[in-house]
Amino acid sequence: MAVKQKNLSVRIGKLALSSPLIAASGTFGYGQELEGLIDFKDFGAIITKTITLKARKGNPPPRLIETPWGLLNSIGLENPGIDVFLRDKWPYLARLKTPVIISIGGETKDEFVRLTKRLDRLEDLKAIEVNISCPNIKKAKIKKRKTQGLTMFSQGIDETFAVVKVVRKLTSKTLIVKLTPNVTDISSIAIAASSAGADALCLVNTYFGMAVDIQNRRPQLANITGGLSGPAIKPLSLYAVYKTYKAVRKPIIGGGGIMNSADAIEFLTCGATALSLGTVNFINTKAPKEILTGIKGYLKKNKIKDIYKLRGSLRT
Repeated sequence: MAVKQKNLSVRIGKLALSSPLIAASGTFGYGQELEGLIDFKDFGAIITKTITLKARKGNPPPRLIETPWGLLNSIGLENPGIDVFLRDKWPYLARLKTPVIISIGGETKDEFVRLTKRLDRLEDLKAIEVNISCPNIKKAKIKKRKTQGLTMFSQGIDETFAVVKVVRKLTSKTLIVKLTPNVTDISSIAIAASSAGADALCLVNTYFGMAVDIQNRRPQLANITGGLSGPAIKPLSLYAVYKTYKAVRKPIIGGGGIMNSADAIEFLTCGATALSLGTVNFINTKAPKEILTGIKGYLKKNKIKDIYKLRGSLRT
């Protein structure tokens, strides 16, 4: 019997997406930069660059290094700040047919509170990504002595819970929490975020890394260290998604090294509901369409009608 048209739609909290592909924060600008280069229709949603309360110049250059294994970046959340973003960037984003998710970041819990209050007023905005995992900004202002070694909120269970809980109280919009892989046990952090009210989890952010200029014996990044993304981190990212899926029954936006449809299918079978495309956007503007075509072909070949049938289908 012939298999009907494949259903590629997925749901993240209240947000219904026609495609499982999501443009990762920091790799798609504010949308307008890539207009005409990438077909937005291939994406179920676009996540903006992370917005902070005040404008940030970011880290000094050089802050982006291409390595044989992927991209090493230390951008430092460069952005115009919430006021300029809402005035100059949001009007364009609000008109897009593809749903837009605004990513927010802060160094204190109060900054997340103030940002969420501003965004909750936007009627056209359906979802917020809480980025508590950027490795390239100053150490988060965490007061507890026992956690003074943390550099990000998402490296601590209590800190993750506290930020997500306070943001959850301020909005009914779909809440996505972006986690760092630079922890001992990502599933325990995921449980904390889920318990505090996250509708979905986005993982993973980049892994700590660095590159050295051996001629001058100096770091290639001005900030010395940065975050590694791309093909090299895929096995690590897959493990993080697999482990989190076993611990938390919330939708997972899985990513980290997805370059083709085979990579995407691996993430789906390990438990991802949606797929985050990042580094590949810099390399191949046709990648989203190619990945969707590959997923459709896989579903057809295996006589699978609904993409949800792939989620967590790993046979162990």
